[in-house]
Amino acid sequence: MTNIVTELVASLALKPHPEGGYYRETYRSEKVSGEPVRALSTAIYYLLVPDTFSELHKLTADEIFHFYLGDTVEMLQLFEDGSTKIVRLGQNLAAGEEVQLVLPAGVWFGSRLVAGGKYALMGTTVAPGFDFADYERGEREALIARYCRNGEVAETADKADKASLSALTDMITALTRG
Repeated sequence: MTNIVTELVASLALKPHPEGGYYRETYRSEKVSGEPVRALSTAIYYLLVPDTFSELHKLTADEIFHFYLGDTVEMLQLFEDGSTKIVRLGQNLAAGEEVQLVLPAGVWFGSRLVAGGKYALMGTTVAPGFDFADYERGEREALIARYCRNGEVAETADKADKASLSALTDMITALTRG
């Protein structure tokens, strides 16, 4: 780990996150609601470093990402209607990077540093509050089959479409385990 990463992990008391990266819960509302019962909201610090990634997963609650410092993060989003999107979280607003991003419940998503990135410190806020029971891990083969035309590029696809499907397959593979 670089000095800044070591300092962030120590000073923020971060620990390894089961989905990848490092985290610490900083807030859990004492108020609860719903069925099943959940805190109204939760918040965490979340740190990505080059040898980690946030695996593709989805939640049953909305999640808001807050970019604090470091290098750009790319997030793959896979929507229920079959559409996909790559969003960049970072400080370069002129280049279209986002410092805050609202991700609706039920969207598959995973994140990683851009190539050459050293670290990114973010925060997330989940409402209703996060519970691991609401976390669904993405399965590589199923996601590729659903979002990459069963992993095959149609013969009639143009070069841009073929490259885009290949890149999407590569990103899904990079953001899933096994």
